[in-house]
Amino acid sequence: MPERNVVAESAMIDGYVKAGQVDKTQKVFDDMAERNVYSWTSLISGYFKSGQVDEGRRLFDQMPMKNVVSWTTVVLGYAHNGLIDLARNVFDEVPERNVVTWTAMIKSYVDNDQIDEAFSLFHEMPQRNLYSRNIMISGCLNARRVDEAIQNFNLMPQKNAVSWTNMFTGLARNGMIKLARECFDQMPNKDIVAWNAMITAYIDEGVMGQASELFNLMPQRNIVTWKAMIDGYARNGPGGEALKLLNLMLRSSFIPNETTITSVLTSCKGMLELTQAHALAIHLGFEHETSLTNALITMYSRIGDVNYASLAFENLEAKDVVSWTAMILAYSNHGYNYHVLPVFTQMLKSGIKPDEITFVGILSACSHAGLVDKGEKVFNSMSLAYGFEARAEHYSCLVDILGRAGKVEEAMKGYMGDVRIADLIGEKLTEQQPSSSGAYVLLANVYAACGKWDVFAQVRKKMKEGNVKKVPGFNQIEVKGKNHVFFAGDKSHPEVEEIYGLLLQETLSAPNPMRCSYVD
Repeated sequence: MPERNVVAESAMIDGYVKAGQVDKTQKVFDDMAERNVYSWTSLISGYFKSGQVDEGRRLFDQMPMKNVVSWTTVVLGYAHNGLIDLARNVFDEVPERNVVTWTAMIKSYVDNDQIDEAFSLFHEMPQRNLYSRNIMISGCLNARRVDEAIQNFNLMPQKNAVSWTNMFTGLARNGMIKLARECFDQMPNKDIVAWNAMITAYIDEGVMGQASELFNLMPQRNIVTWKAMIDGYARNGPGGEALKLLNLMLRSSFIPNETTITSVLTSCKGMLELTQAHALAIHLGFEHETSLTNALITMYSRIGDVNYASLAFENLEAKDVVSWTAMILAYSNHGYNYHVLPVFTQMLKSGIKPDEITFVGILSACSHAGLVDKGEKVFNSMSLAYGFEARAEHYSCLVDILGRAGKVEEAMKGYMGDVRIADLIGEKLTEQQPSSSGAYVLLANVYAACGKWDVFAQVRKKMKEGNVKKVPGFNQIEVKGKNHVFFAGDKSHPEVEEIYGLLLQETLSAPNPMRCSYVD
């Protein structure tokens, strides 16, 4: 600018404050030939927002002239940093308070969960406005003081859309969804924000029937409406509903974003749905988005198609830790155990640091592949090389690795110098996963391998007393759009005789029948 004045410089200060660049704000302020109350207040606000409370207060004390906005800024600044007592001290010093100052102090109490203090000040106010009443009601609802919120809401001389929306969404958050709907129905002039809020309240409660009913009654919808409904069906609805609604959204000329497409992908129950959702993602130009592709890898793996998962992974250019971990878990979960370590090596070469979930996949693969030494080395590297503390699932994998190898006692002695490692691992597992059958079964197997049958019996007894039941293994396939689930030892399928007959023929015709595990 050829010439700068106090207005332009104050605007620049305000811009730096909003960008969180307080140092640059101070420089502009120092170079100003003339300063006004606005420039002082903007810089003070910047220091408080960045947590530099003492500097903000020092500047405030240096101000040649203060107005009610300056005082209110300091009150809110202290409250923003959790210094509610200092905020109240400043409030008490304000020479001339107006409704904005009073409301700022009330909001400070509400934001710091001090509802009684907020109420006390609210009743002292010489004049209340709509904003102060709305803040007080929201505070009561957030503090689960519903009766007081309802009482104050009914006493309001006038209400706006914010008043009504705060009220029924707060009732819904407190589990009063029926009362929330009654409040919504009484709202005189419902805007699209109110409709979306009520629909979202139903979705958060998992009540998709009522959400859908309200969705169909809406006079108009926006992108927020569609996204809320699709996400709701993805989380709570029956299979296929999220995908159907996505197609309806597209026909209504609304374009979803990557997040919405991803939520639809994660809701797919079978190959047909997933490939349709994948095709839509490609059509909309999202096929190279990292988070969406990560979901694809996971979902293709979940339905058992590791080849498609691998293809999606290979086509992704910007791989992150979730991408690599999803592929490692895909290989590990489907028995491609010898693919896991090479992928892990590529991951490290790419500069991506693994996380705790990555190690679950690697350790599980080592267990199923019988790689005892490698498994122990990976387990130790978690803390030594990456600083992760082993969690229950990591201990569970370690127990499995040692148990499957038949080297439990020797391996444990080499690992900790004492067979009591089993007790330590057992304690970790049962503490962190008290209802997990896998934790108890693995631990029992370890004690059995060590020949500690008395302790084995105690573990099984503890499972029985805690009503912990082993979940049977199962597999699932989709044939002509219909899912078929098979549990271990299960004979409930309507075509069980034909299935077992075919498997028996395959078993008898195999080169080495002893190696087949199809038929018990």
